[in-house]
Amino acid sequence: MSHPLQLHDYEPATQNLLEEVVEGLGRTPKQLPAKLFYDERGSKLFERITTLEEYYPTRTEAEITRTHVDEMAEIIGPRPMLIELGSGNSEKTRILLDHLDDPIAYVPIDISKDHLLASAADIASAYRSVEVHPVCADYEQQFTLPRTTRRVGRSVVYFPGSTIGNFHPTSAIRFLRRLARLGGERGSLLIGVDLKKDPAVLNAAYNDAEGVTAQFNLNILVHINRELGSDFDVAEFRHHAFYNDSAGRIEMHLISKSDQIISVGDARIRITKGEAIWTESSYKFTVPEFAALAASAGYEQKHVWLDEAKFFSVQLYSWRVACPRLSAS
Repeated sequence: MSHPLQLHDYEPATQNLLEEVVEGLGRTPKQLPAKLFYDERGSKLFERITTLEEYYPTRTEAEITRTHVDEMAEIIGPRPMLIELGSGNSEKTRILLDHLDDPIAYVPIDISKDHLLASAADIASAYRSVEVHPVCADYEQQFTLPRTTRRVGRSVVYFPGSTIGNFHPTSAIRFLRRLARLGGERGSLLIGVDLKKDPAVLNAAYNDAEGVTAQFNLNILVHINRELGSDFDVAEFRHHAFYNDSAGRIEMHLISKSDQIISVGDARIRITKGEAIWTESSYKFTVPEFAALAASAGYEQKHVWLDEAKFFSVQLYSWRVACPRLSAS
């Protein structure tokens, strides 16, 4: 039996994006929200990044999932609803859906509407007994989960790719608390967490020889120009990424090649030669460090799965305190 595919649309208003971009460019250092990487082209570039030799996280997480998926499925239990944040191409999701016990629904949540719909349609076609409810939303903002026609055993918030590392620690704690409300009282969190390792491995992963990550980073300016009518000259910026050992994070920046004045809405943004716009952080953790972060948000660690080299982890958490099912506000 197949279920009709219906988009639940909470796409952010252009004015909200404009205010967020202008506010970020007014900071010191200047910043842009990483979610703006993921227009249609950005999503495709990121998919290319995940296939690069230097970029280990995606293939390593997929390997962990394939190796331990039966154990994951047993712990999750029957009739789950899988809620995936930043669904991308859903490759790892398919591994889970193939092994979960009678999955009721799959709810992919992504800000890139075209990419989301294409991915959701592929899943709906491949898993006809599963209700697929795509939600176009900034998952840091308010939205409401779709209702299912069948009773769900447990909601599982699935957050792969170590995207939690894009949040600074205090913001990560606030965000994890919101995810607990999203999953509900009996919900679980299945999350990919990148681990600390040789900085040479980390630096290579974000500075690939083909320059795909550089294209991905620069595309954020293309996206902003198109969405907000700004006038960034992309050729006047260069990609710069490095591991900040003291902070335990990769930082991605765009460095201005010249003195510039950029128009964004009614704002005029002055950028000097050599000045950086901070586009992304990617925090790396030890397993105990992330467990402590999650505990601060009210979670209890249930299981950790690692690859042989201990480059990456997939971790399962439950919410320690009763938490009623709410909208994701």
